[in-house]
Amino acid sequence: MRLSRLVFAAAALSLGLSAPAWAQWNPLISAIELQALMAEREVVVLDTRSADGGADGKAPNYMAGHIPGAVNAPYEKWRGPKQNPGEKLSDAALSELLSSAGLTPEKPVVVVYEGPGQVDFGSAARVYWNLKSAGFGEIAILNGGMFKWRDAGLPISTEPSVPAPTEVTATWSDEWFVTREEVLAIVEGKQEAVLLDARAPAQWKGEQKHGAAKTPGTLPGAYNAPFPTFFDPKDPALMSAEVVKDWAAKAAEEIKGRPVVSFCNTGQLAAQNWFALSEVAGLENVSIYPESMVDWTHADLPLSYGQ
Repeated sequence: MRLSRLVFAAAALSLGLSAPAWAQWNPLISAIELQALMAEREVVVLDTRSADGGADGKAPNYMAGHIPGAVNAPYEKWRGPKQNPGEKLSDAALSELLSSAGLTPEKPVVVVYEGPGQVDFGSAARVYWNLKSAGFGEIAILNGGMFKWRDAGLPISTEPSVPAPTEVTATWSDEWFVTREEVLAIVEGKQEAVLLDARAPAQWKGEQKHGAAKTPGTLPGAYNAPFPTFFDPKDPALMSAEVVKDWAAKAAEEIKGRPVVSFCNTGQLAAQNWFALSEVAGLENVSIYPESMVDWTHADLPLSYGQ
C-alpha cells in the first residue's frame, strides 16, 4: 500500500488554531459546536446538497434553506460520472472544483449534508476524503447534517453565498486510496491488508446486489462492517465517536496493525467507514477502494460470499 504524500502547489499547510476552545481540531462536530466555531474563526461551511432539490425538485436543498454564509458544491461534483460514480476526480477536475467553491487549504472547512439518513453521512465523508487527499488539514463533518442544525433551532438563510474563486492546483495524495490492481494483490495474498465491506449483510453475502454491479458477491476474504455500525444507538442520526473507538479497539486483535481497505459499491459507504476508522478512531493506514464492487464485478475478478 503506497504512502507517498501530496504535492500541493497552492500553499504550505501550516495552520494554527488561535482560540483555546479549538486547540485540537475535531473532525466530527455538532451543530452547537459549529455555531461557536463560526463565531470564533473564519470557516468555510460547504453545503453538499443539491442546489434546487434534485431531479424532482422536492428533496431538501441548498436554496430552500442553509446555514448562513454556506457555500454550495453538490455531492455529485465530487465523484465520477454515472457510468462509474466511484471513480475519483482527475487532478484537473479536483483543482477546478476546489477553486470554484472558493476553497483554500489555509481556511478550515466544515462539510454539511442533509441528514438524518445514515447513507447521507457517506456523501459528506467522501467529500471530506477528497479534501484531505487534496492537502486540506482542518476539515470536519457536521454530525447529523442540516437535520440537526434545524433541530437545534439555529439560523437558516435562503440567501445564496457566491464564493470568490481561488487559485488552487491540487495533486491527489495516494495515501488514502488503493487501485483495483492493489486490491487484486491483496486478494491474491501478494499484499497484506484487511478488506472491509461497508455494505449491508445481504450484499456482502451475495443475496442482493447494487443495480450497477454486474454480479453479486464481495471481495474474497472481506469482513463485513455494515455502514450503520458506527452510529449512536440512542440517536441514529449521529455518528458516535464512542461507538467508533469501542469497535476499533475490539477489532484491533483481528486487524493486528495491518492496513485496512474500505469498500462498498461505489465508494460512498466506504468513505463513511474510512472516516470513522481513520479520522475518528485514529487508525493508521486506512484507505478506500473508491470504485468498489461495481468496478470489481465489471472486471470479472474473483468473488466470494460472506458468511
